[in-house]
Amino acid sequence: MFGKRSAVGDPRQAGLALGAPDEARLIAKIAQKDPRAFEALYRLYHPRLTRFLRNFISRPGMVEEVLDDTLMVVWDGAERYNGQSKVSTWIFAIAYRKGLSARRRQDEPMEDRDAELRASDAPTPEQALGQTDTQRVLRGALDELSADHRMVVDLTYFHDLGYRDIAQIMECPVDTVKTRMFHARRHLKRVLSGELADWL
Repeated sequence: MFGKRSAVGDPRQAGLALGAPDEARLIAKIAQKDPRAFEALYRLYHPRLTRFLRNFISRPGMVEEVLDDTLMVVWDGAERYNGQSKVSTWIFAIAYRKGLSARRRQDEPMEDRDAELRASDAPTPEQALGQTDTQRVLRGALDELSADHRMVVDLTYFHDLGYRDIAQIMECPVDTVKTRMFHARRHLKRVLSGELADWL
C-alpha cells in the first residue's frame, strides 16, 4: 500500500505545513482518513525512517517492509495518538518495536522472491568513488557498537531527539539512555581521531 509514492507533490505545496505542531494536525487528519495528510506525513518520514531502520536491521530487504508496517500502524491507528509526546517520538517508537520484531525474524530463512525485480541498493561506481574516508571510518565505528548503543547515537545525532524522547521510543529509563550514550561516545572517541572525535 505504501511502497509506491503517489503523484502528490511537496507536502507544503499541498497546503500542509510541516512544523512540530502541524505534524499533530496531520495526524488528526490521518485519523479522519485524509489521504493528502498521509501523503504529506509519508514524504516527511520516509527518508528519516529508512535511515533509522537501516542502522537497526542488518537485512536491507526488510527495511522497506518494516517501514511500510510502521506507516500502516500510523494510518490505522492515528486516532490513538494522544499528544503526550511529539509525533516523531510516537512514530519512531512504532518503528523501533516493528524493527525489534523484524530482528527476531532475521534468524528465520526467508526467500526474497522480488529480489531480482528490485533496483539494487548498491551504489553506482560514481557514488562509490564519491564516498569519503570520513564516512567509511564513521560507519565502521558505529557498526562496532551494540544495537542499543547505535540506536541512541543515531537518534541523538541524526534525528535530533532528546534523551527523554529516546527513552520513550526504546521503552527504558532516561538514565539508561544516558548510560548507553556515555559508553557509545567513549567507544567512538577511542576509535575515531582528530576532527571526527571532536564531533562527539
